[in-house]
Amino acid sequence: MSGVTEILKAVGDFGPFQKWLVLLTLFPCLSVAFHQFCQLFMVPHVPHHCDTSWIRAIGPNLTEEEQLNLTLPRDADGAYEQCSMYSPVDWDLGSIVAYGLNATEKCRSGWVYPSAQPPSLLTEFDLVCDRKDLNDISQSVYMVGLFLGAMIFGPLSDRIGRRPVILISVFLQGLFGVGIAFVPHFYVYMAFRCVVGASVSGITMTIAALAAEWVGVSSRPKAVLISHCYFAIGQVLLAGLSYGIRNWRLLEIAGSAPIFAFFFYIRVLPESARWLVTKGRIEEAKKVLQKAASSNKRTIPPGLLEQLKPETQTKSGSTLDLFRKKHLRKVTLIMSCAWFVNSLVYYGLSLNVTNFGLDIYLTQLAFGAVEIPARAGCIFMLQWFGRKKTQAVLLLLSGLACLIITGIPEDQAVATTVVAIIGKFTASASFSTSYVYSAELFPTVVRQTGVGLCSMSARAAGIMAPLIRLLGQYHRAIPMAIFGSAPVVGGLLCVLLPETCGTDLVDDTGYSQPLAEVCENANSSSENGHVKGKDGGPDNNCTKTTHF
Repeated sequence: MSGVTEILKAVGDFGPFQKWLVLLTLFPCLSVAFHQFCQLFMVPHVPHHCDTSWIRAIGPNLTEEEQLNLTLPRDADGAYEQCSMYSPVDWDLGSIVAYGLNATEKCRSGWVYPSAQPPSLLTEFDLVCDRKDLNDISQSVYMVGLFLGAMIFGPLSDRIGRRPVILISVFLQGLFGVGIAFVPHFYVYMAFRCVVGASVSGITMTIAALAAEWVGVSSRPKAVLISHCYFAIGQVLLAGLSYGIRNWRLLEIAGSAPIFAFFFYIRVLPESARWLVTKGRIEEAKKVLQKAASSNKRTIPPGLLEQLKPETQTKSGSTLDLFRKKHLRKVTLIMSCAWFVNSLVYYGLSLNVTNFGLDIYLTQLAFGAVEIPARAGCIFMLQWFGRKKTQAVLLLLSGLACLIITGIPEDQAVATTVVAIIGKFTASASFSTSYVYSAELFPTVVRQTGVGLCSMSARAAGIMAPLIRLLGQYHRAIPMAIFGSAPVVGGLLCVLLPETCGTDLVDDTGYSQPLAEVCENANSSSENGHVKGKDGGPDNNCTKTTHF
């Protein structure tokens, strides 16, 4: 062993150094929340109809109502059709008024929107009628960016370090986020959103790993989940920001530009001591550990620092390492499935916020607010019930919420929204659990590779979620039935995973003993008395071995 675990205990589990580190990672979480859901407010429902200004050439004095009445057909409810028009003819105005027009066609000259409507993605790029599916497709393109980010930044973080990947991701998010506000075409918009999505993956995965590798066992969930709480706060702020700024370009600038302030913290953001040791950079690890101890007003015994040695295997782990050993293969497959179904139900509910029947701003406010207690509650649930039970039960409940929605009548908007909020609560808590659980299951040398692979599966589900919503045109219950059944299956599979509550992080893939299942219980005792710790003293953790 490298001895870094013992040194980190001497440094302190959650002292001022770790608290400052967690504080540094909170600001990017607000920006991540903005980019995840900002497009929902950039494509509002706007009344529209075909541009039929051709008739003005022969009837320049027509009122707007007369023009629409002569050139647009009506639907069954008597309203003007939004996606079709009467075919233009070469008749004079008198003949058109006398005989009317019968042949119809799709809008050939674009659409007309209310003049008082603030600029939006819908109005600037005509995301209506045959082009309305581009809205969901662009959400999927953003999810492709999240997928690519997980595929790139996970292994890259294991190779070049946590700190450089966080800084690279923050820079890309700020640059392309602000750049989106100046795009001239919708396809350029989608390309920029794809890059922003990649940066979001780099930030979320690497921040979770950096916090997990610096903080002690007892405070590890707290450190990771505090950043998740700020993600929820970011969603609440998004509802207020989008309500106050209706111009989509100004909204994009307001949500993207503040991330550049993070670069003032470049010099104080530390590298992971665990990662430095696994790479054989012992002297650098000693310096950052001594700095952490100084900040925490603790002293590291000199002999303990001298025992710090490189791992016998210092080469970077690869994706293949996750499948070579039986225990890692099982963890990788099940956790990848858990992340996939969790992402499916989470985005299935989050991206459907405009279709629950209530005001979008109030619904988003509720969706964001409910995530705060959900993610904060995970701090206690993970300690009380352990990782495995929490993960499995939350997935099952989120799936059941979606299945219940399929049976609620379409006109019951309040009931649908309430059940959706409950589903969002459990899905959010489950997602937070996945980050903590995954960081503890994978060894340090392949931790980011493993979490990156799990994140890739989640992003694959994110790509599918907007496309699954398109199935609602055949029956409104189909999307929610899919979003609900998948996490039920994933929750059942999680029962096969080992418990990691209270265990130290594993550094390499070559450990001979399986992970220990530790259930923290201060009052637990065996038949022969209290369980003994490593130093022979009483240990409050009840430990048993779980074989994969």
